Amino acid sequence: MNPTTPLSPGRKAGLGFVFLWFFLGGIAHFAFTEAEMRIVPAWIPWPREAVLVTGVLELLGAIGILWRPTRRSAGWGLALLTLAVTPANIVMLHNAADFPAVPYWLLVARLPFQVALLALIVWSTAPPRRR
Repeated sequence: MNPTTPLSPGRKAGLGFVFLWFFLGGIAHFAFTEAEMRIVPAWIPWPREAVLVTGVLELLGAIGILWRPTRRSAGWGLALLTLAVTPANIVMLHNAADFPAVPYWLLVARLPFQVALLALIVWSTAPPRRR
């Protein structure tokens, strides 16, 4: 891979979306810690710490995808993090009545959205193909 190979407009847009998703999500972990703690599965012993650590990881991953030398590693980290937080989304769906402000269809849509997000992370952070 040539480090100067330019990114396609689609890949740039994908990186922009992934960056914003995780950067804003990471900030939300600190701005809305109590709300985020409500979806941490009961089997996680320290929900506050889990929310704060995942917030830091989201911020580091978001920043990491902006710099070409760390982009691929940061992308894989964000993909693994996305898989790791899936139980929280399942908890939220299972306890939908506890979240009346969130439409049920949105809770259901989060799961296939995560699959699409995973694909976008992997694709947008992959090294550009040589032409």
